[in-house]
Formats: sequence, C-alpha cells, structure tokens
Amino acid sequence: MAKNKSPEQIVSKLLSDLEKIRHAKGLSHEKLATLAGIHRSTVSLIENKKRVPTILTCLKLCQALNVRLDDILRKIQP
Repeated sequence: MAKNKSPEQIVSKLLSDLEKIRHAKGLSHEKLATLAGIHRSTVSLIENKKRVPTILTCLKLCQALNVRLDDILRKIQP
C-alpha cells in the first residue's frame, strides 16, 4: 500500500511543479506575476517556500501558466 503524502508534502510538490512549468515556459517571476495578477515578490516567496499560497493564488498561477490545478494535484496524489 502506498503511503499517503502529508498536506505539507503535497503543497511542496505543487509549488515545485508550478516553478518547473514556469521555467519550461520561459517566464520570469515578473511576467508570471503580471499574467496572474499578483505581485512579483509573491511569486518569489511562494517558489522559495517562504509563503504558502491560498487556493485563489494557486488558481491564478495555474490559469496564467495555462495548466489545470486538478491535473497537477492528480499527478501528485492519484
């Protein structure tokens, strides 16, 4: 039986995945922030795991990256 991931592990993996997608799309913190309608420093703090984003912020980031939050979460914890 596979061990369930803790909520902290899930959030950490989600943030790592969002950062990888940002890099793959060649977006800077500033460009992603502009597309998501959030402050650039917020993106940096989130990626450096110094701030835990709200669901709303996660949805904004996903929308800006043109990915679905549920798709990412399904890969993290099927």
